[in-house]
Amino acid sequence: MHIALVGATGNVGTRLLAELVRRGHTATAIARHPERLPAMPGVTPRRGDVTDEAGLTALLAGHDAVVSAVRFVDSDPHLLIAAVKAAGVPRYIVVGGAGSLDVAPGVRLVDSPAFPAAYKAEALAGGAFLDVLRTEPTLNWTFISPAAMFVPGERTGRFRLGGDQLLTDHEGTSTVSFEDFAIALADELESPTHPRQRFTVAY
Repeated sequence: MHIALVGATGNVGTRLLAELVRRGHTATAIARHPERLPAMPGVTPRRGDVTDEAGLTALLAGHDAVVSAVRFVDSDPHLLIAAVKAAGVPRYIVVGGAGSLDVAPGVRLVDSPAFPAAYKAEALAGGAFLDVLRTEPTLNWTFISPAAMFVPGERTGRFRLGGDQLLTDHEGTSTVSFEDFAIALADELESPTHPRQRFTVAY
């Protein structure tokens, strides 16, 4: 497949690019500073701005799917969705956050007392992004939430998938590596099983 990756230089974006290359896909790596990307086979760096709808639309056209790995506080879901639709790309996958996952009936992780204040704005913006996607009438979207602890680690290929609830292990820990998250996202690109849904990835 030919994938457009928006936010290619971030922690998640760089792992996603490596995973896509490993699987033989080609990618357009879109970032504010594409010069920071290492040279990789099948990857075309492009400078892009997530606040420029017309420019982004032009960059996205001609791809099989768009993957968005940008900070929610720095982007507008309406603008990004409009650009994907205007570009005629049939699939849109969003790297989400854990804050919007449920920890109890009607209680999201971001609303729990122990949620770190430093991450709250981003988590709330991620939840708002998901709410916008859920009202989208036609676009084939998927929103993928990581575990509460989303960190550099190993590429093991061993993880669990869930729905809207935060996944934890037997000790109550919720974690996943960037590398294994990238595997789960690439799997969804290749074999879609969550159209117009949110799912989560954790150990």
